[in-house]
Amino acid sequence: MTFEVIAAPPPPASPCWRCEQPPHETRAATHVLAKRRSLHITDTTTNPAHPTKPPHPANAVERYVEFWNAAAPEDQQRLAAQTFAAGVSSRTPVAVMRGVEELVAFRGQFAQHFPDYRFQAREVPETHHERARLRWEIVVGGTTFATGTDVLHLDDAGRITEVTGFLDQPPEGFGHHDHD
Repeated sequence: MTFEVIAAPPPPASPCWRCEQPPHETRAATHVLAKRRSLHITDTTTNPAHPTKPPHPANAVERYVEFWNAAAPEDQQRLAAQTFAAGVSSRTPVAVMRGVEELVAFRGQFAQHFPDYRFQAREVPETHHERARLRWEIVVGGTTFATGTDVLHLDDAGRITEVTGFLDQPPEGFGHHDHD
């Protein structure tokens, strides 16, 4: 999916999420719309009151999708370093992983079994504060293999510290109880 940034109504008058002060311009009001099936998000966030405001969570979602689709090992390593915090953890019905290397290894094992797979967003990811929810699908050979939802937690640098994954439509023959 490609996302186009367009103006949105101003946010409601509530305290600033970073400093708890009365409302002020914390960022340019933006809204993303899905246009195509390749993910590209442009972050136009500005914050004159907080020049060290963390990156927008949507950027982490974009890097996350790119990581799962990176074919070359050097691209996987580069994207992993940009996307995940060193102590990242991932909890899904398939596996519990700790650390960047375990995620890279899992991604590599999956790609060995399904070399022509594509990991993609099913809809516009939802983000707020340091969280993102990505509804995804994995397509293998032109057919949906599985769908799921990943909830991502980010650090102040915009790197993913935790992934909690759910299978919305598991692969055929997969039982949730087999992997608790």
